[in-house]
Amino acid sequence: MPYLTYEEYNQLGFADMEEAEFNKLLPKASDVLDSVTRFFYRENDLESDVPIRKEQFKKAVAAQVEYFHETGATTSYGMNEPSTVTIGRTTLTAGSRNSQAAPQNNLVSKDVYFYLKDTGLLYKGVGVV
Repeated sequence: MPYLTYEEYNQLGFADMEEAEFNKLLPKASDVLDSVTRFFYRENDLESDVPIRKEQFKKAVAAQVEYFHETGATTSYGMNEPSTVTIGRTTLTAGSRNSQAAPQNNLVSKDVYFYLKDTGLLYKGVGVV
């Protein structure tokens, strides 16, 4: 079952896009969120979770879909386009995505961490059984 529907994405107010593109980007965005949250919702039911955590997770998925849509890439290779291009005497240098200040893992939108930071889904400790 997908983490987010096209209708939910639109209701949350994220970037306009066609449903076909949303459906193309959603699986990869969901994989990214699974990795960030250590596959929490593969083991736990999203729909029966605490409402605030469920809402924040869905917003994080939507933010990742929007990020892929806006950057036009869904792989780390695609995100790492050349930072400087020179044609004759003209040199173009990219900013934001390729700057040295950019995070190492530029495949994940910074907004994902914003939405998940207070949910406990970013916990990296070892669980006790």
